[in-house]
Amino acid sequence: MALQIVARAPYALLLTDARREDNPIVYANAAFEHTTGYAPAQVLGRNCRFLQGEGTDRRTVDRIREAVTAGEEIMVDILNYRADGAPFWNRLMIAPLTDAEGRVQYFVGVQKSLGASPPAGEAAADKALREIQHRVKNHLAMVVSLIRMQARRDTIDLDTLARRVESLQLLYEELTYGGGESSDAVALGAYLHRIAGTLMQLDDRGGLRISLETDTVTVPMETAVRIGLVVSEVLTNALRHAFVGRDHGHLSARLRELPDRGLELQVADDGVGMAEAAAWTGAGGLGGRIVSQFVQSLQGKLDVETGPEGTAVTLRLPASVRSDY
Repeated sequence: MALQIVARAPYALLLTDARREDNPIVYANAAFEHTTGYAPAQVLGRNCRFLQGEGTDRRTVDRIREAVTAGEEIMVDILNYRADGAPFWNRLMIAPLTDAEGRVQYFVGVQKSLGASPPAGEAAADKALREIQHRVKNHLAMVVSLIRMQARRDTIDLDTLARRVESLQLLYEELTYGGGESSDAVALGAYLHRIAGTLMQLDDRGGLRISLETDTVTVPMETAVRIGLVVSEVLTNALRHAFVGRDHGHLSARLRELPDRGLELQVADDGVGMAEAAAWTGAGGLGGRIVSQFVQSLQGKLDVETGPEGTAVTLRLPASVRSDY
């Protein structure tokens, strides 16, 4: 499966801003640096053509330019060059991200290094990369549209966008299939354990701890990703705001199966509480808006309770999320 390939061999991901002159890079992930040798600070604001060199086929470059101008998807094999000058063959897939009116806002590029030797097969036959690109494009489009809803201007805060893209990448990397799992049967409890563990590792306060209690349930991959994004936003919000002025605290996450086969997921903390819980998912913070939108897409119900002893966010989902839709 494509996500297994992603987890085992990190893919390079680029995001470019089609509305700015020369379509500059606005986001590059860590795998891009590993593949090309260029750190994100060296590429932001530049067009991707700096990867080309003396041996790059100009006909392939023309095909890419024509597809970008037309706002179309394209997959090609192209000879690129690392920062140290070493050539490598790059299987590149580019796709547009559009707004509600169909206007191209960004391009997302997914890259797979093929090594120094010319590829033996055709790029068009790489079904795994196409599936990866399709998943990435769809979920990035959701995140970009939600951020744009919150933006007061026509532009998006790139730091905000980058953090959500990194969070999305984390979800893909953590979504590895265990025994008996597939794209239609992801063990949700184990998946949430991996996400929570990774987020806690990113926090350098040794006094914070988390406990998880999960029933054994499976959901389709699309449902797992959406629930994972909700949990990621809620945990990130708690880690950032619930323990202000404190270096210790406790978070808990509980997933249980309801009698009607629906699901209840609760994330709680013993922090300082929210000033206005209702505003978090209303006209307030971006994180709360993103959570609300994903909960709505899952046909679920969200409840936020807060006070001086902490906050509890409870998500209740119907049995329909257990099957693909």
